Amino acid sequence: MSTIKELYDYRQMIFSLVKKDLRGRYKGSVLGFMWTFINPLLQLIIYTLVFSNFLRAGIERYYLHLFVALIPWIFFSSSITVGAASIISQKDLVKKIYFPRMVIPISYVTSCFVNMLLCFIVIFAVIIVTGADINFLAVLTLPIIMIVEYIFALGMALLTSAITVYFRDMEHILGIVSMAWMYLTPVVYPKSMIPGKYQKIFNLNPMTPIIDCYRTVLYDKQIPDLSILLIAVALGVFFLIFGALVFNKLQKHFAEEL
Repeated sequence: MSTIKELYDYRQMIFSLVKKDLRGRYKGSVLGFMWTFINPLLQLIIYTLVFSNFLRAGIERYYLHLFVALIPWIFFSSSITVGAASIISQKDLVKKIYFPRMVIPISYVTSCFVNMLLCFIVIFAVIIVTGADINFLAVLTLPIIMIVEYIFALGMALLTSAITVYFRDMEHILGIVSMAWMYLTPVVYPKSMIPGKYQKIFNLNPMTPIIDCYRTVLYDKQIPDLSILLIAVALGVFFLIFGALVFNKLQKHFAEEL
């Protein structure tokens, strides 16, 4: 409880770091903040060309089927890869002043989360422009799905950011892990392609039910069975608590290691 109270006391610092990261993300580039939307759109085009034409995914409106899963995946992937290096990237700040070190990974994950919310503007624009329907009742469940994903992403970021201070190779390992994790999650393919005997194993991956729920709402236009999120909620809360405990234990020697 003391950690939560301390983080609340430093909430303005979190907001400031989030604003700084969002403003500085594409600082100096010609297109600036537009890269927030260009990056996922370019990935969408590449994956759509490959899986719709060359690999013959055979899914109706594959671009939408992919897009509604790709944006949440980019948020999660960015949270654990960028979040892992968050303490190291702010080493001067860590050495100079006292503040709850947890503020740093929280601000990075929150920045990625805001970026995802902005990209959802593009998702809804694509849905409207292409004439696809929207189930507004189903859309009301999106905040729940997003919160579950945020909790899991934050837990992973706390864990990896603390370990990376002591084991710098973690930052590079996570790039490979993130790529493999994506293909073990139904992002570029539907969950129905997973053989029945492996369904339970895939559901142990917290991102599987999360991605499935996003797709159910925005592609299938249905209210998701939120009970399938229970595994993701349980694992998300577990990783958040575990990540926070590991972070609190390791942060004592951050300054010396940096």
